Amino acid sequence: MDDFEVIQTHPLMVEYIDSLQTKNSEALAFYPKQVFERELDTGHLFLGLLNGEPCGYLYVGSNGKRDVRCHQVCIEYDARRRLYGAVMVVAMEDYAEEGNALSITLRCGSDLEANDFWRSMGYSCIATKQGGVRRGRTINVWRKQLQESLFATEVEPSSDPTSQSFYKTHKTTGVLTGFHRGRSLSQYRATLLAGSEECEPDV
Repeated sequence: MDDFEVIQTHPLMVEYIDSLQTKNSEALAFYPKQVFERELDTGHLFLGLLNGEPCGYLYVGSNGKRDVRCHQVCIEYDARRRLYGAVMVVAMEDYAEEGNALSITLRCGSDLEANDFWRSMGYSCIATKQGGVRRGRTINVWRKQLQESLFATEVEPSSDPTSQSFYKTHKTTGVLTGFHRGRSLSQYRATLLAGSEECEPDV
């Protein structure tokens, strides 16, 4: 692909990534612009250039770990389904292998077409998890082994649609507050569910 290249330095790197993330906010986890500014010189950001113009990016974690985390991949809508995303992913995999990583792991919403893309790139779904309260989304966890593993795990990825009904129910009650991840998010969801059951009328 002579018209496409993947680079790691560009004067508009942060501005472009932040803009494309905003345009695709319903499909991506959110990172403040300051995160990309901080990562600018770490080698964790990859920018795809099509005919010299930015058309997508990839944000990945350190390659000094056994399992490299891919935080975000996004490409302009008009450039999708043209193998450009695959070229960026291969660049990420080369980066991970340079650090002797054993695998790459990422998370993808169950309702996104990107799940088919990751399967086509040789990634296996290893788990499904509950996402945030607002989107009501199930998350598929995808992994690619860069070196052979004796303990390969694979599950059927979820294709559940998003559901914001739970969020909308509690949005006006004042119960939905704060920002939660991991165990804190699980406890928060359990608290909200308990509140929902208490509010249900007797039948």
